[in-house]
Amino acid sequence: MLVHLSIHNYAIVEHLDLELNGGMSVITGETGAGKSIMLDALSLALGDRADNGAVRPGADKADILASFDLTAIAEARAWLDERDLDNDGPCILRRVITAEGRSRGYINGSPCPLGDLKALGELLIDIHNQHEHQSLLKPDTHRRLLDEYAGSQELARQVQLAAQRWRQTRQELERISSASDEQRARHQLLSYQLEELDNLALGENELDQLEQEHKTLASAERLLGACRQVLELCSESDAGNVLSALTGSLQRLTAFPHQPGALGEATNLLASAQIQVEEAVGELNRFLDHFDADPQRQQLLEERLDSIYTLARKHRVQPVDLTGLQQQLFEELEGLNADDQAGERLSEELAAYARHYQEKATQLSELRQQAAGTLATAVESEMQRLGMPGGRFSIELRTSEQGDPQPNGLEQVEFLVSANPGQPLKALAKVASGGELSRISLAIQVITAQTSRVPTLVFDEVDVGIGGPTAEVVGQLLRRLGERGQVLTVTHLPQVAAQGHQHLFVHKARGTEATHTAVAALDAAGRVEEIARMLGGVDLTEESLAHARKMVSSANS
Repeated sequence: MLVHLSIHNYAIVEHLDLELNGGMSVITGETGAGKSIMLDALSLALGDRADNGAVRPGADKADILASFDLTAIAEARAWLDERDLDNDGPCILRRVITAEGRSRGYINGSPCPLGDLKALGELLIDIHNQHEHQSLLKPDTHRRLLDEYAGSQELARQVQLAAQRWRQTRQELERISSASDEQRARHQLLSYQLEELDNLALGENELDQLEQEHKTLASAERLLGACRQVLELCSESDAGNVLSALTGSLQRLTAFPHQPGALGEATNLLASAQIQVEEAVGELNRFLDHFDADPQRQQLLEERLDSIYTLARKHRVQPVDLTGLQQQLFEELEGLNADDQAGERLSEELAAYARHYQEKATQLSELRQQAAGTLATAVESEMQRLGMPGGRFSIELRTSEQGDPQPNGLEQVEFLVSANPGQPLKALAKVASGGELSRISLAIQVITAQTSRVPTLVFDEVDVGIGGPTAEVVGQLLRRLGERGQVLTVTHLPQVAAQGHQHLFVHKARGTEATHTAVAALDAAGRVEEIARMLGGVDLTEESLAHARKMVSSANS
């Protein structure tokens, strides 16, 4: 529970330290004294959004600190333990807001994001404000309250997540399916083009080899004539040839056994030239012996080259780029095949998500059905006590007409009410007046709070529009809640204030230079005087004091 609240330089509060006990603590004071400011500061410590207007004029920052005893809050202790934020003492939530509007949050002295403050705060405090009844006109509020009462918030979250996953999967499947016709046509084209390229079966470096061989065959006659002419010049001419000339020259020079250096070098070069010419003649003869100037081979080469060039023109690429094109088309076809496989996979996932959603949504519906009747009976009973005799309350669960998984489950939840005897049940927004709506809202809040796992409940002027005997019943209801945990109640009604176990009085303290808010924990006498003031105004009379003592005594008994 909340054991300490410290506020520095927030709004009109300069410095405030507040010790809190279990049970029902009432907070009273004149309008504008700053009662709700305390709760606003507490909300900031619990992660609410803030602006630079929160800082007291003249101060550089606002500092709010809330301490909680977690002895009986196992869920909060587990939350802290998971994040290594636990300690042996109280849990301390702190919020610092600078005059420039920057904000920092801390849990047990460790900096943290505001989301963590809010998540932990939801395990510690449940705040009901005076405008809560306005949200009762929204169906979303009806569903949330029923799920809270049924204890099915986690299951409702799972249903919402399952519906979200189903919807995302369907959108992805529709995206793939919408392009299926175009993809099928592209798939057929790619398959045909790849078949052509596969049939061509162009080998590595084949094009260069084919072109070279084709050039050779195309000039076969001139090539053969040139080769024969060279052979005749080198070795076959009767009039004289290169080899015979070299042989004769060597014979003349080698006739001299002692040759000067230069002459010996010339002899060696001529001998080397003779050897190379003989080798060249041998190579030319081998070429002529094996050269096949087959016209059919040339025709085959021309047909093969024509196939390559034609396919290259068809795809508007250079012939040398056909192999790269084939790999590119293959990868695109693989991508289309992957989309087909993805479509099959998404279809299976969609069916699985639908089954999972149906399972969880059915469980949620069963819990809602079980809780709806119990909650309606309890709220109707409290309505009778809150000055609406003969009033009726019902919770209608209508099966959703939409066939697709809906994030809110299989049904729509709506609160129906009959404010007066004999009137039919109708939607809450169409029946209840402002005062009736406030009392119905209070009845619902009191009932749902009884099932809350949160140990500290805060009611900020939820009794607006209520008076007389009904106000006393409201006080008794809040006191009953306080006996089960901790309740903080901001009120203007003496009937409610008299029911408190602890009474805090908020007032403005005026100094020589400024006015600030102060809070005093009232003793028995001070409490009687404050309730008397609430009964009769500023001037206390013996009658109002006696009435106040009687109200306090009656509440305590």
